[in-house]
Amino acid sequence: MKMNDVLAVILGGGAGTRLYPLTRDRTKPAVPFAGKYRLIDIPMSNCFHAGIEKIAILTQFKSVSLHRHIHRTYTRDAFSKGWVQILAAEQTHQSGEWYQGTADAIRKQIIEIEAAGSKYTLILAGDHLYRMDYREFVNHHIKTKADVSIAVLPVSRDEAHGLGILKLDKKGEIVEFVEKPQDPAEIARLESGDNPEKPLMASMGIYVFETKTLLKMLADNEGTDFGRHIIPAAINTQKVMGYVFNGYWEDIGTVRRFYEVNLNMAAPLPLFNLYDPEHPIYTRPRFLAGSKVEGGSFTNVLLADGCRIQEATIRNSVIGLRSIIGRGVTLERTLVMGADFYETTDEIKQRPSPDYPNLGIGDDTVIQGAIIDKNARIGRQVIIRNQPNRENEDHDNWISRDGIVIVPKNAVIPDGTVI
Repeated sequence: MKMNDVLAVILGGGAGTRLYPLTRDRTKPAVPFAGKYRLIDIPMSNCFHAGIEKIAILTQFKSVSLHRHIHRTYTRDAFSKGWVQILAAEQTHQSGEWYQGTADAIRKQIIEIEAAGSKYTLILAGDHLYRMDYREFVNHHIKTKADVSIAVLPVSRDEAHGLGILKLDKKGEIVEFVEKPQDPAEIARLESGDNPEKPLMASMGIYVFETKTLLKMLADNEGTDFGRHIIPAAINTQKVMGYVFNGYWEDIGTVRRFYEVNLNMAAPLPLFNLYDPEHPIYTRPRFLAGSKVEGGSFTNVLLADGCRIQEATIRNSVIGLRSIIGRGVTLERTLVMGADFYETTDEIKQRPSPDYPNLGIGDDTVIQGAIIDKNARIGRQVIIRNQPNRENEDHDNWISRDGIVIVPKNAVIPDGTVI
């Protein structure tokens, strides 16, 4: 099937409270990832590789940086039949509320979805990490004559507690759904996979509908969320098929998971391959110079463009765009997101005081087990160490979550600070 008859709708995310403070100034799909990307780049790249020409992105929460990234990255030229459109939450004569959930977001954009004129609608999350061929997913939906198709992932019994678990019959049709089952007996009853290590099927939050079926289901069911309301009701009245996906997939829902997934990108054999020449991850072209390293020691480091690093020791870390790292710095198991700009000489001269740190990480600083968000200013001889069982704390210029110290965007850490 040609994918020009498919509309992809990417859900732009809610408040993202579990990723705070990374979501303090931006929506979750706009959070920087793997040194040079943003999370939204994952589903967008999957759409382009599948040949999907019509893409709508639904946004509402702190979406300015996401809008900016979309406009700078995914503008289609005048000779393309496709388009990328942002559908922001808005007040209308019918509703004065923001999106109340995934299904409510689609319902409030029915006019735009109908106007796209696509026979099929593919609904995607904007903050998951995976590489999927959506053509195979849509073709499976058509071949099985499903009313709804849901991408499902085989998972272990231990993982079931935090996921929506779907039970498939022998034909692959979904016959039962339980959100985050806790009872071992119930979990055993839901087993439907043939892998003894991963016998359960978890919803990936990715759906295919024939568009007219989607609109009818939203009209007949006032529920606000697909996972909690629309899909459970559809199982009893519609043909709901499961599309089994056996690749790598992560819902990066917490600070700890975000940190671990990013650092894994610097491993010798990362779980997610950024170097696939047939399926690259697209992002905004920034035309930065190559990174310059004056000396030091590097082990398992993912280094983005435009960095300037003096003699430093960096191990098991990700260094983002335009990172400035001083002499004698030691970084271990640390995610540095980099900066949006370079400071000019005049700007450095005009800083508030002689002790005000420059953009980046100052000389002789030691950082272990931390996330340094964009545009942070960390002074000289600062020490940030990972402490076992560190409790969640909120300070003016640093925050700890899930045992990880996070220096928020634009934060300033004075010389000699010990955290």
